[in-house]
Amino acid sequence: MIHDIMPGTEEELMKGPAGAYVGIDPTGDSLHIGHLVSIMILKHFQNCGHKPFALVGGATGMIGDPSMKSQERNLLDEKTLAHNVECIKKQLSKFLDFESSAPNKAELVNNYDWMKDYTFINFTRDIGKLITVNYMMSKDSVKKRLSRESTEGMSFTEFTYQLLQGYDFLYLYKNRGVKLQLGGADQWGNITTGTELIRRSLGGEAFALTCPLITKADGGKFGKTEKGNIWLDPERTSPYQFYQFWLNVSDADAEKYIKIFTMLDRQTIESAIEEHQACPEQRLLQKLLAKEITTMVHSEQDYENAVAASQMLFGKGTSEALKALDEKTFLDVFDGVPQWNLSKENLPCDIIEMLAVRTDIFPSKGECRKMIQAGGLSINKEKVSDIALQLGQEHILDGKYILVQRGKKNYYILKFNN
Repeated sequence: MIHDIMPGTEEELMKGPAGAYVGIDPTGDSLHIGHLVSIMILKHFQNCGHKPFALVGGATGMIGDPSMKSQERNLLDEKTLAHNVECIKKQLSKFLDFESSAPNKAELVNNYDWMKDYTFINFTRDIGKLITVNYMMSKDSVKKRLSRESTEGMSFTEFTYQLLQGYDFLYLYKNRGVKLQLGGADQWGNITTGTELIRRSLGGEAFALTCPLITKADGGKFGKTEKGNIWLDPERTSPYQFYQFWLNVSDADAEKYIKIFTMLDRQTIESAIEEHQACPEQRLLQKLLAKEITTMVHSEQDYENAVAASQMLFGKGTSEALKALDEKTFLDVFDGVPQWNLSKENLPCDIIEMLAVRTDIFPSKGECRKMIQAGGLSINKEKVSDIALQLGQEHILDGKYILVQRGKKNYYILKFNN
């Protein structure tokens, strides 16, 4: 989990409990799995007796960090930021203990609190004179941005970002005794500006530790699907979709991710990898990874529901499990399945009429009749044996849907509008 570490960091941590912080950009009201690496490091720190601070950039979020970005961010207003901060704390509390009376309980801090009354004149006088432009220009995040052939260039606002982030570190060092900042590998330049500021301003010693930016084995971006980011908010990414993401990672990625995104001990992980390699087709590693992380981010019940939902497509789901699915999960499970929009006025309706005339699930009434007689048709996961069955309101799920299954793998959705 470690990409770069400043000399002396390990020795400092061995002296006794230390304060460490991770900065989180609050430009959205949900974290995504790209944030999880640094959050997991904070979780390990707290488990080892150190005190974690999660810093939300209420002030810096209004500006934007140029690190590895090709263009400037949108600036947010105070109301939106306050909402985002509240949502982020709720998600972080799944990983960090904010509530106990332990001396190393986690704390959420917002740099807006110490930046809002700091005037531009005072900031440039106190902080600006300590770091040279040459030093700031030498940072990779700045160099890469300036070397790109772009007419946009880089604004003064973004250029000063590293000073603002550095000041956060100085403030927490001075006021909260925080000596270590953690972050992704792309944050090394910003973090070391903070340690330099502490050295030049106070003669103090502070430390930096970064974790690798996670990529997939094929070099693709971690956490991205065709539909975008995998979010921790169940409204944005349902627990089912979340579970499926981890279940579908490659073997090579599963071996890497299980070490980073779970709290399983080394022996358990090594045994699981060994077991997986003996029968890779069973995807034991992916199942363990998906279980651990879905339970941690959501809940055990959400994990069990996701497993039950996953079995729907492979013929093992029951009608009870289907009826228990909420609408979002139902649509996630049967994403891409052919749908027909119908009116509830069409009900009740003879099943053969519905499937062969009002829809074209079957090309003819005769084929539909044969499929029912052969036991190959199910409605809402219940086999149909009666060719005269009337589809009625009682068959509708979530007030809208009837699920038709033809054979083992062919699904269709009848959607009824009022």
